[in-house]
Amino acid sequence: MADLSKMRNIGISAHIDSGKTTLSERILFYCNRIHAIHEVHGKDGVGATMDSMELERERGITIASAATSVNWNGYDINVIDTPGHVDFTVEVERSLRVLDGAILVLCSVGGVQSQSITVDKQMDRYHVPRIAFINKCDRTGANPLHVVEQMKEKLKLNAVLMDLPIGLEDKLEGVVDLLRMKAVYFDGPNGQILREEEVPQSMMDECLERRAMLIEAASDFDDKLMEMVLDGEEPPVDLIEKAVRKGTLELKFCPVFCGSAHKNKGVQVLLDGVCKYLPDPTEVENRALDLDDNEREVLLTADPDRPVVALAFKLEDGQYGQLTYIRVYEGTLKKGDELINTRTHRKFKVGRLIKMHASEMEDINQAGCGDIAALFGIDCASGDTFCGGKVNYAMTSMFVPNPVISLAIFPKDKKSQDNMSKAINRFTKEDPTFQCYVDPESNQTIIRGMGELHLDVYVERMRREYKCEVEVGKPEVAYRETITRRADFNYTHKKQTGGSGQYARVAGFMEPIVALPGATEEPKDYDFINEIKGGVIPTEYIPSCDKGFRTAMKKGPQLGFPIVGVALTINDGAYHPVDSSDMAFQTAAIGAFKEAFAKASPAILEPIMKVEIEGPSEFQGAIFGTVNQRRGMIISSTEDNGNCVVDAEVPLAEMFGYSTVLRSMTQGKAEYTMEVCRYAKVPQSIADDLKKQAAEKEKKK
Repeated sequence: MADLSKMRNIGISAHIDSGKTTLSERILFYCNRIHAIHEVHGKDGVGATMDSMELERERGITIASAATSVNWNGYDINVIDTPGHVDFTVEVERSLRVLDGAILVLCSVGGVQSQSITVDKQMDRYHVPRIAFINKCDRTGANPLHVVEQMKEKLKLNAVLMDLPIGLEDKLEGVVDLLRMKAVYFDGPNGQILREEEVPQSMMDECLERRAMLIEAASDFDDKLMEMVLDGEEPPVDLIEKAVRKGTLELKFCPVFCGSAHKNKGVQVLLDGVCKYLPDPTEVENRALDLDDNEREVLLTADPDRPVVALAFKLEDGQYGQLTYIRVYEGTLKKGDELINTRTHRKFKVGRLIKMHASEMEDINQAGCGDIAALFGIDCASGDTFCGGKVNYAMTSMFVPNPVISLAIFPKDKKSQDNMSKAINRFTKEDPTFQCYVDPESNQTIIRGMGELHLDVYVERMRREYKCEVEVGKPEVAYRETITRRADFNYTHKKQTGGSGQYARVAGFMEPIVALPGATEEPKDYDFINEIKGGVIPTEYIPSCDKGFRTAMKKGPQLGFPIVGVALTINDGAYHPVDSSDMAFQTAAIGAFKEAFAKASPAILEPIMKVEIEGPSEFQGAIFGTVNQRRGMIISSTEDNGNCVVDAEVPLAEMFGYSTVLRSMTQGKAEYTMEVCRYAKVPQSIADDLKKQAAEKEKKK
């Protein structure tokens, strides 16, 4: 049985172009998983090992998270390389859901960027301990000490340097290990030969100062270490390491390593850090809901002799059918075992069990606690729990953000139509943020996603992987409708036919849900308050009113988008002993909602994006201009080493085609990232235009 204390499940997360995939490639090389290093934008035409999709190699970005396992000095490390683009944020969510620890990669020039902040929040959401790697110390303008300060300010992390680079930019030679006070150099054509020397005299003072800061920060987590520091004694290295590990596992300490993955410097020291400071599967709390006991929360233990509990966290459609990535939390999974999917209650037998290495696979006979493996040919969805034996658990699922952009797609011919539906079926199963529906009125197929790049990639994959010729309509923004003031309703639904008729009266009021000052949580989209007294509406019909209101909120009367931010209170009504029914109260609630909505000063909301634009300072004025032209609001602007970073909030409707404009205006030197920030009211003139367009669409239909 595998020694769980020698196992690590880690993810590599960061902002775009911080060097995650390059770092993964070096880890594979130094752990003897691959025998030649390929670059992300490979001149050899091969591309990075972890970017196995053709599209990833062409664009030089990671689209789907890739899993692999390596061995480093007797430790088994499962590594997941995740995308940096915010459009593929669900890939990061699903990976962090099953990981025990993570490496947060930061660029020594760019520092803490917008997506670094998002990824850090995701790590907090799943309580994932992390260590940081400040990459690209060989780049012009590299300043790792400045990045550590940014981590403290922007990420509120207790970031402490574990090593210091020897030289920076083109003079980067190696790193000084601050705990052992040794200079480590990386010799050989690929930096695989480690050479230890004494610390260069010119760096000695700074290294001693940084080491004292490290010991002081670590002493908060160990009383014995604290005593030795106060007595002025020199503590042993293993005691400091133990304290650093304790702080890291409690999410109160973040060890920081430096280097350059591209120049093969500092990666082996980082790998030692992964083994020393990140948790093994037994040190992480994982919880599940017991479906046989009123969904009572249970703590899972990494015990190989207990019944199997595994979570399907990612689906992939490979050449041999559907591949389901699983993480085993309890028990030991063997070939031929019978498992049950606790969502569908379907039983299935484990046929082929494999361990993935990017796009290659290796057959295994069993997977124990903490292992990440894959199964073939199982019908399931992302987030399903598989159990064996006598337990019936469901793992808590991951957070899935709502899509903000939609596109109409049209197949060019009958063959393309069949292939398109196959592709959409697969993509919606694999990616919960990619959604598809057929508009009942226009009969168009609409796909929805997290951004232009997200949908672009899926349309391109349909063309390539499914030979499906599709045309794409104009992108549409996911607007919302809401109300701005209170309105009363008193609606009677009466219909008399032969025999029993329909009768229901619903009265009350609707009002906007307003976020309370200082509240950290988002306000609810809908609230139903029952204040019926004296049985004027029988108890069995109250849920019918709720259902009717919910139905009415699915499609607003202004643009046909969902209605949000409404609290509905019913406080009066009437029923008929013969003519009242569930359907009658549902219909009355829909009528009451429409009547009050028109009186409640309805408004249209649009998604506002948090946009971060980065480029040379000389173009700062032009960047400001593009934001202002797009109804944007500049939040902050910082300059550093001839580079400027502009943070702004811009309506999504104004951001289509922005990348082309930005590139042509800055000679291709600026780039931007954006993610959904909030919904805000649309200016009246634009709201009027949107209503006109919606009315014209209706006429055409």
